[in-house]
Amino acid sequence: MTGVPGRAGVVVIGGGVMGTSIAYHLARAGVRDVVLVERGELASGSTSRAAGGVRAQFSDELNIQLGARSLEAFARFGEETGHDIGLHRVGYLFLLSTPEEVEAFEAGVRLQNGLGVPSRMLDPAEARRLSPLISTDGLLAAAFSPDDGHCTPEAVVHGYAAAARRHGVKVVRHCEVTGIETRGDDITAVVTGLGRIGTSAVVCAAGAWSRAVGAMAGVDLPVEPLRRQIAVTEPVPDLPPDLPMTIDFTSSLYFHTEGPGLLVGMSDPDERPGFATETHDRWIPRLCEAMEHRAPALLDLRRTGGWAGLYEITPDHNALIGEASSVSRFLYATGFSGHGFLQGPAVGEVVRDLFLGHDPFVDITPLRAERFAADALRPEVNRV
Repeated sequence: MTGVPGRAGVVVIGGGVMGTSIAYHLARAGVRDVVLVERGELASGSTSRAAGGVRAQFSDELNIQLGARSLEAFARFGEETGHDIGLHRVGYLFLLSTPEEVEAFEAGVRLQNGLGVPSRMLDPAEARRLSPLISTDGLLAAAFSPDDGHCTPEAVVHGYAAAARRHGVKVVRHCEVTGIETRGDDITAVVTGLGRIGTSAVVCAAGAWSRAVGAMAGVDLPVEPLRRQIAVTEPVPDLPPDLPMTIDFTSSLYFHTEGPGLLVGMSDPDERPGFATETHDRWIPRLCEAMEHRAPALLDLRRTGGWAGLYEITPDHNALIGEASSVSRFLYATGFSGHGFLQGPAVGEVVRDLFLGHDPFVDITPLRAERFAADALRPEVNRV
């Protein structure tokens, strides 16, 4: 079994999109002795179970900027890393059924347009032309941005990991972190099942498991795991190749192409926080009800597979990005509440700059974990 280096300039905890992006950006910027530790296989946590959507359509200015910056990175990913991530820029289409939803998305589109995102409002007929599997009964409007789309999460992780290794990062798999040693306010080591790594800097990118990692350093990261399920269907005849990621905002039903079939998902309001990732059928009646209302053609499709994964939820459904004030050189990027995969490239840049003491391209101070103690919540309305 491979051991761990005795020392590191910085230890990145977590081998999903966040951890691999951060490790890559640190090493590419010249940071030496970057070590990434992952307790399982790379992308074996939430990243491999993500729906793969990428977008800049958000209600929060920071999320718009992080999403748009990441879209630019996804577009040049193959050229930069040599890995094909299966990017399909077919757009995101949000279907809106109440006046309140329409008003909120109109405000969101104005904000997005002001930040360079080419989103726009559509009428129901236009929405159905883009996504012909939907019903427009009760539909008032839709919001669409052609720059959004979807790609393959595992390919992004392995692309970043390979590029990080080329820049000198040591990636250690099957290496569980069991403790973080400190002396006074300074980090001195990360303790793992494969040995101790002396270091003065840690980046927590452990997704749904981040609260436990933060506690090892005395840092409160208010992240809760919540199971979300996805189903995959049989091939769909005459499926439009440019079918957008389609979301019925009222029910949270969404679907996009997955090979010759569809990937279908929806939130389950009866789900309770926990680390369970086995699939179950309790959500199917509610899923079918949403399909019957908004996309009845989906009811005729046979399910051929599916999986469950974990969202990493914070109290305001917005990310935690920053550096702890209670202990020296403990940085974190977690709690993305379902939109972490799509922000991975930009957050890698942000954490790199925080580590180097530079100003990131966007001020992420409002996303520091301390906002909860200060009652400065920053809710994201446009979430799936």
